[in-house]
Amino acid sequence: MKIVITGVTRGLGRALAEWYMAHGHTVAGCGRNGPAIFDLRFTHPEPHSFDAVDVTLPVKVSLWAERVLGALGPPDFLINNAALMNKPAPLWKVPADEFAAMLSVNIAGVANVVRAFVPAMIERGSGTIVNLSSGWGRGVSPEVAPYCATKWAIEGLTKALAAELPAGMAAVPLNPGVIDTEMLKKCFPDSSASYPKPDEWAKRAAPFILGLGPGDNGRSASVGGFED
Repeated sequence: MKIVITGVTRGLGRALAEWYMAHGHTVAGCGRNGPAIFDLRFTHPEPHSFDAVDVTLPVKVSLWAERVLGALGPPDFLINNAALMNKPAPLWKVPADEFAAMLSVNIAGVANVVRAFVPAMIERGSGTIVNLSSGWGRGVSPEVAPYCATKWAIEGLTKALAAELPAGMAAVPLNPGVIDTEMLKKCFPDSSASYPKPDEWAKRAAPFILGLGPGDNGRSASVGGFED
């Protein structure tokens, strides 16, 4: 399988990429951490490819997609994982620039990547788009209102996209569950270590994602099952 993953330098994106490559799949990924991208390039040479890309910049995303599509063709799976979390605080205390940055990465960034890759997938007539959502995209908690807003938006964006795709394709919003990532540490520094590490999570999540297809189009999924 050919798999494109955003936010590939750490956390869930890195864990998914490592699992897929270890199991014989080809991964093209992007992230904003230049040294981590260099490390991925060094440890995982071609046919894999990794680029430093800011998903909020549509021209940069388009150029990246052109390179990937030219080398690999349309991906079988497009996984939008890149996201930011706000520093926990009541909504009225979240700085405007922090809120804006989250909207740019968590929502507009996903749209930019879809715009760049999905037309080639449609032309081929197959492929699955997986947009990482959250339990906070289907419920809420205090002090993470901006993050909740973006992940609720991902649920709606993905379901609308699913209604627009031709038969034979799928778009699925995926709640990954609770994992001990840097993002979780930001919210729950005292308890995050009690949750699974990304590598452990990927052993379940990566094959589950590979099982998603046209029959799951528009369904709200969580790793291991569905919620509708």
